[in-house]
Amino acid sequence: MVDDLSRRFGQRWAVARASFSLPRGEALMLTGNNGSGKTTLLRCLSTALKPHVGTARWGGVDLWEQRAACRPKVSLYSHASALYEDLSGPENLRTWARLGGYEPRVEQRLAEVGLELRPEPVRTYSAGMKRRLALARALLKEPELLLLDEPFAALDPDGRTLVLDLASRRRAAGTTLILATHIPEEAAKLCDRRIHLESGQIVEVA
Repeated sequence: MVDDLSRRFGQRWAVARASFSLPRGEALMLTGNNGSGKTTLLRCLSTALKPHVGTARWGGVDLWEQRAACRPKVSLYSHASALYEDLSGPENLRTWARLGGYEPRVEQRLAEVGLELRPEPVRTYSAGMKRRLALARALLKEPELLLLDEPFAALDPDGRTLVLDLASRRRAAGTTLILATHIPEEAAKLCDRRIHLESGQIVEVA
């Protein structure tokens, strides 16, 4: 449940009075132009940003106030890949698993995103390969709430199909999804509802 959630940068409100409910297991699409507030909203829900006003609750718990307990259950897949460029793909996953305290399952995660156990450093990967590895990283913790910020960026048609397939599998396992995108026709294959943002405000719910 998101209630009156607002976040500003300086004097500008990036998200203003956003309110909506999200039943467990549902898939919600966020649309809007660049600067409409989609990424800021997702970062607040991921506990990367603290809302200035309002609350976001998950399972009856305030995400920000109980962020230490919530973070193992919430995962954000964003444009910022958060990868260590000098480490290989497998080394990245092992490092993130160790930092987060969860089972790495490196071979399984890499196979899911169509990557091999490559020994080369991530800086040698193509943009699409980095996006696939970042998706594997986001799925390490098997989240209950998966936030996807422009998940189709830098991916070819096969990569976009892969994202939808993995997201669909996570949803079938009970994960709730919020997907922000500029390609609604792709996201519509997965999502039940759509929220459209303009200048940080929800202007349409469909």
